[in-house]
Amino acid sequence: MKIYPIETGNFKLDGGAMFGVVPKSIWQRTNPADANNLISMSMRCMLIEDGNRLILIDTGLGDKQSEKFFGYYYLFGDDSMDISLAKHGFHRDDITDVFLTHLHFDHCGGAIQWNNDRTGYEPAFKNAKFWSNSNHWQWAVEPNPREKASFLKENILPIEESGQLNFIGQNPTNEIGFDVLFMDGHTEKQMLPKITYQGKTLIFMADLLPTTGHIPLPYVMGYDTRPLLTIKEKATFLDEAADNGYFLFLEHDAYSEVCTVKHTERGVRLNETYKFNEIFN
Repeated sequence: MKIYPIETGNFKLDGGAMFGVVPKSIWQRTNPADANNLISMSMRCMLIEDGNRLILIDTGLGDKQSEKFFGYYYLFGDDSMDISLAKHGFHRDDITDVFLTHLHFDHCGGAIQWNNDRTGYEPAFKNAKFWSNSNHWQWAVEPNPREKASFLKENILPIEESGQLNFIGQNPTNEIGFDVLFMDGHTEKQMLPKITYQGKTLIFMADLLPTTGHIPLPYVMGYDTRPLLTIKEKATFLDEAADNGYFLFLEHDAYSEVCTVKHTERGVRLNETYKFNEIFN
């Protein structure tokens, strides 16, 4: 097995929305805001080369939305899905599986693209199986008012229409090659890949832990549908991660690719941050 970080681009979100009830005077110490109160966010995906399978975890924002839509998120930087895949010698047509942690647009928007004449949509990974789970899929196609703006039908319905949609069942390791942790605080049945790699346990954190600044328990996004459940899930997970020396792969942290955590008198806190290649080679 070989794993590669895939940088698909950067965007900005309101810092207050990203930290909920935590005051700016506190959260800006780890996540500095610009003059518009926006903080920098990565859309860092993961590529797993495992035998004949090439598994992509999440897809970033994509490029099919309108200029007005992208204007809300202040995209910046030179990274893209195609550039990052090519850096490691791959093309999107090589992808055999696309695993979507959840169906918010910044995680699945790149799964679907315009067709050649821009009259409709098609999968951006034409040879891949797309993996979700039945509970989250139903949650996304019949969205609640709070999340409706994050579940865009043009990102979701074409996956099913293509015939490439698959649901994770009772034994994810047999289906996709790694274990999955299900989390319900951010959205219904968000999936966090748990991967054994080079003798270490690597967790793809998605939106349970967007950045290292979100490690303290009350630091919960305003986007979460069940914030008290997020705190409970995060507490359980971080204790386990500190006890077992897990390496946490950060999808949204603009400054750190991987981190570890440790127990302290104040609870679980950040231990070390790393570039991916400093830990795995």
